[in-house]
Amino acid sequence: MKMNHVGIMVGDMDKAVEFYTKALGLRIVMNNTKVIEERESAIGRMCIAVFGEGFKGFNIAHLVTSDGIGVELFEMKERDERHEVDFSRLGIFHFCLQLPKEQFESAIKRVEEFGGKVRMDIHRYHPEDDSKQAQMVYLEDPFGNLFEFYSHSYEDTYASDYE
Repeated sequence: MKMNHVGIMVGDMDKAVEFYTKALGLRIVMNNTKVIEERESAIGRMCIAVFGEGFKGFNIAHLVTSDGIGVELFEMKERDERHEVDFSRLGIFHFCLQLPKEQFESAIKRVEEFGGKVRMDIHRYHPEDDSKQAQMVYLEDPFGNLFEFYSHSYEDTYASDYE
């Protein structure tokens, strides 16, 4: 099994597409498309099955990372303005993008330029060992959705001991 895509709820589709393409470098596969609640089409019936009766519609855009992982952006007609992070709640709380550590600073500047926020300083997993250079940082998009930058693959980062 391999990762195919992730769906993210956003508060403003135009701003979200701009952020995810210009700040994070994703590519548009299908731009902002309106979906209404209806039962005549297969997609309409599928959306009712997923979102339930009365979801009223949404805008959706499909983006893709440089390694082919899809990112679906959803802007529901009825929504909150911002995601409120609550670490006591169950569920997915972030996603992670990998880029070389030498690109962290410029990527962070783009995130801030397009309305995102840096939540912490860049950290090394093994600051005591110069042979282990894995770094990470948590950020958020303009709507409060958390994401992370990793400098190394997930497997390389965790395939060694750390404290």
